[in-house]
Amino acid sequence: MLSIKNLKAGYGKVEVLHGISIEVPKSQIITLIGSNGAGKTTTMRAITGMIKPTAGEITLGSENITGVESHRVARLGLAHSPEGRRVFSTMSVTDNLLLGAFPRLTGSRPKGDVKHDLEKAMELFPRLKERRTQLAGTLSGGEQQMLAMARAVMLNPDVFLLDEPSMGLAPILVDEVFKTIQRLKSEGVTMLLVEQFAAAALNVADYGYVMENGHIKVHGPADKLKNDPAVIAAYLGGSH
Repeated sequence: MLSIKNLKAGYGKVEVLHGISIEVPKSQIITLIGSNGAGKTTTMRAITGMIKPTAGEITLGSENITGVESHRVARLGLAHSPEGRRVFSTMSVTDNLLLGAFPRLTGSRPKGDVKHDLEKAMELFPRLKERRTQLAGTLSGGEQQMLAMARAVMLNPDVFLLDEPSMGLAPILVDEVFKTIQRLKSEGVTMLLVEQFAAAALNVADYGYVMENGHIKVHGPADKLKNDPAVIAAYLGGSH
C-alpha cells in the first residue's frame, strides 16, 4: 500500500535520512520507533511532501508520490495527523472535521457519505461530539489530539500517518488514544505510527522499525521486537 525505498532527506545541506526503506501493507499498523532526533518526524514529512527527498522513491498504491506536494498527496488518499496536533483554533470542531473531508467535498476524492462519516468520527471520539460547536482552540490538549486524528480519518484515507499522538498527554488520555488506534486497526485502517512510547506502539502494531540516527537499525514483527534484548534495553525501559 505504502512503500518507501532508499529514502534520503533533510534540511538544507544537513541530511537526516540516510537511505531508509519501510513497507506499510494494506490493513496493517506499522510503527516507527526511536529516540528523539532519530529522524522519525522527518520521515513523515518527506512522505507527505512537506520536505522534498533528495533520493529514493515513495509509492502509494501504484502512484509514485516522491516529492509530490502535500495537497496532492492528500487527494491521492494519504492522511497525516502531524506532531503537535495543528488544529485550526478559530474554527469549530465540526468545521475542523469537515476540512479533513475537503478533497471529498471538492470531487478530488470519492465523496461517499460525508455526513455519516462525520457522525462516525464523533462516535469514535465522544468528547468531540459533546464539543462539536466549540472552537478548537478552546479544547484541552488531549481533545485537540483526538480532533487531529478524527480530522485525518475524515479523508477516508487509504493510508493514515499518525505522528506522536501521545505527546504531552496525561497517561489516562494516552490509554484512550491507543484504544482508539486499536479500534481503527479492527476496522482495517492502514497506518504508519510514529510514537515515543515504544511499548504501547509495539503492543498495537503488526510490524515495527527501529530508527537510529537516520538509519533503520532493526525491523521485524512487533511481537518479536518486544522481546529483542537490544530493543528492550534501548526503548522499553521502566519509563515505558
